[in-house]
Amino acid sequence: MSTTPQKARQEKPSYQTALIVLSIVIIAVVFLLLYLPGFGENVDLGFDLKILPMMNAIFNGTAFVFLVAAYGAIRKKRIQTHKRLMLCAVAASTLFLISYVIYHSLAPSTPYGGEGVLRYVYYFFLITHIVLAVAVVPLALFTLFSGLHMEVPKHRRIARWALPVWLYVSVTGIIVYLLIRPYY
Repeated sequence: MSTTPQKARQEKPSYQTALIVLSIVIIAVVFLLLYLPGFGENVDLGFDLKILPMMNAIFNGTAFVFLVAAYGAIRKKRIQTHKRLMLCAVAASTLFLISYVIYHSLAPSTPYGGEGVLRYVYYFFLITHIVLAVAVVPLALFTLFSGLHMEVPKHRRIARWALPVWLYVSVTGIIVYLLIRPYY
């Protein structure tokens, strides 16, 4: 007995609801940890927290390199290489997120001290970086899982949006770090 296309679609494991919930949880946890009053007070990790912003920039740069390499691999139809590089990009972004949350929950906020046009440039990049970083969480997760499930048309549709947003977030993370670095 053959399965109809509609029935086959219903039998596929649905990860969409789980990814929506996971995206909301990740974003909510990040915001709670960043804005929970007194959360990180009196916590000593045994090292200078000021190294973490540099690590964040390195993780962002690493994710950027993996994303570009993964795009090149898929253009050459090297699916396994693309998959491995994308998993590396996800790992680098995950390390960034962990480091970012640790730093911003334990260290005092660093105000930007620049003036003039550079101040506007900094805040433009910072605001667009933050807004798009929130958007990239579900985009990256949906792209990743549709790719892992070999739902190629869906994966391509989402990746057309996810890749440029993720690249922008990675690059602007580095730019924001370089602009605020003198004020740490």
